[in-house]
Amino acid sequence: MGEVHLLANPASGTADEGDRAAVSRQISAAGHEVIDITGGSSDASSRAVEAIVADGAERLVVVGGDGLVHLALQAVAESTTVMGLVPQGTGNDFVRALGLLDLSLTEQVDAALSDGVPVDALKTTHGWVGTVATLGFAGDVTARANAMSWPRGESVYSIATILQLPRLRQLELTFTVDGVAESTSTTMLSIGNTKYFGGGMKICPGAVPTGGFFEATTVGGVGRLSFLRVFPRVFKGTHVDHPSVAVRMGRSGRLEGDAADLWGDGERLGPLPVDFEIVRDAVRVAGARL
Repeated sequence: MGEVHLLANPASGTADEGDRAAVSRQISAAGHEVIDITGGSSDASSRAVEAIVADGAERLVVVGGDGLVHLALQAVAESTTVMGLVPQGTGNDFVRALGLLDLSLTEQVDAALSDGVPVDALKTTHGWVGTVATLGFAGDVTARANAMSWPRGESVYSIATILQLPRLRQLELTFTVDGVAESTSTTMLSIGNTKYFGGGMKICPGAVPTGGFFEATTVGGVGRLSFLRVFPRVFKGTHVDHPSVAVRMGRSGRLEGDAADLWGDGERLGPLPVDFEIVRDAVRVAGARL
């Protein structure tokens, strides 16, 4: 019935390897030829994805987490290649936002082989983002979580948050949205194509990846105690009702100011200044339920 390219995490463990094999078998049983393009490193995998997209690949099935999806997105965005998603990561926030997380492995593979659904993506100076671009405390927490070997799973972000809190810092930024510039003091600023980051935290609860706009959430320059009162609300998305939190929506923008790195999909993107914009229907995700 056609070729399906498969990309997995080369550093995955034994359990993930078993799921990867099961995914490959199910794709083959559906009548497709499976071409595994997983490289021995992130750079090798990036080059492999770029090559098959340039050759007009019809479908790429990504077996991994947000980091691997982010890697694939850099090549798949604004191409004709349909991306299927089988979550095997820590946060799985992109899959969560597209309604594909709470499925069995068999159902996830079936979805990954179904028709592509157009989904927006955030295009930045440093590359594409599927979920949320963020800086300040959230970026610092992600850096710490990525360096931790325990615990595994979504709880690593909660532990990293507690460990990072004593190092809470304030940034002075100029944040421009659709041509309107505002000076802001912030401990954390997030720009969402989707609601979620950090393993299910609803940091940008009004963001939808089909609306043609982003939602930006800014937590003001508050102290540790005030931050502790605000941050737990992020799990339900009610933090946006706090007077220290501001929300802006738009289609394009720019961030400049204090030295800080922007993060996206749990990956370090690069330093300020950064320009960004929402690109409508930038990627087609198989079976997305929106």
